[in-house]
Amino acid sequence: MKTTYRGALRDAIREAMIADERVFLMGEDVGRYGGTYAVSKGLLEEFGPERVRDTPLSELGFVGVGIGAALGGMRPIVEVMTVNFSLLSLDQVVNTAAALRHMSGGQFSVPIVIRMATGAGRQLAAQHSHSLENWYAHIPGITVLAPATVADARGMLAPALADPDPVIIFEHATLYNDAEDLEGPVEVDISSAAIRREGGDVTLITYGGSLHKTLRAAEMLALEGVGCEVIDLRVLRPLDMTTIVSSVTKTHRAVVVDEGWRSGSLAGEVMARIVEEAFYELDAPPARVCSAEVPIPYARHLEEAAVPQPEKIVTAVHSVLGAE
Repeated sequence: MKTTYRGALRDAIREAMIADERVFLMGEDVGRYGGTYAVSKGLLEEFGPERVRDTPLSELGFVGVGIGAALGGMRPIVEVMTVNFSLLSLDQVVNTAAALRHMSGGQFSVPIVIRMATGAGRQLAAQHSHSLENWYAHIPGITVLAPATVADARGMLAPALADPDPVIIFEHATLYNDAEDLEGPVEVDISSAAIRREGGDVTLITYGGSLHKTLRAAEMLALEGVGCEVIDLRVLRPLDMTTIVSSVTKTHRAVVVDEGWRSGSLAGEVMARIVEEAFYELDAPPARVCSAEVPIPYARHLEEAAVPQPEKIVTAVHSVLGAE
């Protein structure tokens, strides 16, 4: 049966709320409106206002409330409408949620799950098109997830809620309408990357909204006889370097695709670790495809030009293959 990405998220939240009365959902417009992206549609009617809570427009406030609820024994799912709004709650995430286990000497944990939409591609201009996953992946004390498939959207929430420490889930907003065949709940390992396509000539490493573009690029390159191995990081902290190094050891070349800006990007971190851990396996310097160093434009043709596209990935692979 076909299930959409948003439907998989809704099913996962509903199952979690049925299974554990400590689980509740809170955020802007998650209740009566049904969620900005319709993920929580129908949950207020099923579970009531005590467990599906609309909040004021104050990320600093309601993320803090979620942290307090987690400390008090609840299992909150906090929805932040978009990643740019999460900047208003960074103090709560960085200075409280991520640090509290360490600062309490292991006496306290903060079992909170924070979900948020991320990414460009919807003509929402510079203030609503950020890809700031790397900011959060920089922080010790949290797990950072980026489900790029319907199955991962369905399966990542349960282990995230079972984690005693904070988990942040980034949902690329262009994926909500994606649909795949999915029968019932799925188990997902939230500590490892996934190989989405096998190949022997070059390793393509990506996550989130760039996965499907990377797979399209791999299909285009296959017509040229180039075999691409595509790795979906899906877990941005901690990075699964075992899977990455194993693939690079096989292909001897790597291209990282990241919708974040090039400067200080997650792509840069992945490339640095490849060089640290697999330098002598490389036949060419690693390459990366990132967003242009500009605020994301509103105009569709400029937006498309600013973010990674399959053609840019193909060009990067050609440069890596030509660098032997």
